[in-house]
Formats: sequence, C-alpha cells, structure tokens
Amino acid sequence: MKRAWRLVGTVAAAGIAFGAYSSTAKAASATANLGVSATVTNNCTISTTALAFGSYDPVGANASGNLDGTGTVVVACTKGATATVGLGLGGNASGSTRRMGDGGTNYLTYELYQDSGRTTIWSDSGAGLLSPAAAPSKAPRNFTVYGRVTGNQDVPAGNYSDTVVATVNF
Repeated sequence: MKRAWRLVGTVAAAGIAFGAYSSTAKAASATANLGVSATVTNNCTISTTALAFGSYDPVGANASGNLDGTGTVVVACTKGATATVGLGLGGNASGSTRRMGDGGTNYLTYELYQDSGRTTIWSDSGAGLLSPAAAPSKAPRNFTVYGRVTGNQDVPAGNYSDTVVATVNF
C-alpha cells in the first residue's frame, strides 16, 4: 500500500510539473506599436500692471518739467514663439495724440515709450511695435512701459485717466 501511494504521489507530481511546463510551452504573444502624437501650437498671453503718473502740478516749481512713470506689460509665449507687442492710442486720443480725460472736456496729454530714454514711441503698428526676441521658455517676460506727461500743460484740477489696449501678436 505504501508503494501504491508513492506511485500515485510521483505520478501526481509529474503531472503538475508536466502541466505547468505544458501551459508555458503553449503560451504565445503578439506585439503592435501604439502611435502617440500631440501638436504644440504657438500661444501667448498678455497682462499689464498700471502706469500711475502721480500728481501733475501745472503751476508749481516743476510745472515746466515732465512727469515720468512706468508700467509693465507681461507676456508669456510658447517656447520659441516670436511675437510683437502693441499699445493702442487709448480711449481719449485725438489723432495720434494720447490723452487722459477727466470725464468731461479736459485732457492731459501723455506718451508711452519702449525705452527709458523715452525716444521710441510704443504704438500698435509698424515701427512702434515692440519686437522682442523669440521666447526662450514659457516663463512670463516683463516689458517696461515708459510714460511721460509733458510739462507746461494748462489743465484744471481733477482726476485724469485713460485705458490703453495692449495686444500681443504671434
């Protein structure tokens, strides 16, 4: 009887081993390639921080001097994208003259420039467009807007303002 159980145990162990070997030997596989793609498009965003000139004094000791101020245009573009940045004339312009209004009929003229020397006017067309180098990364870049209210303007007291549209073209 002991011999019979040994024989059954041996046959069972061989069957398990054979079965495990047999299923591995019968396994098959196939492969295929999965294509993966994406399109990266040029894109830019634009935002601004206000240019606040402060107090303009038409009769004080500095009345004949200019009042300067700065603001910022912030542009973020896709890496490698080239863009131009334009600044409109504002909502109170007369021809090509930028003006802040007091909400009535009074205006304080000013100009916006691309450079600290205030020699290159920043506009929304032609040579007045700011043309920075291609974006080195997607990180936002800050561009300073240099503003100037010219001296010797004869205007009444009040709060003067304007809204200028900043545009990024890409």
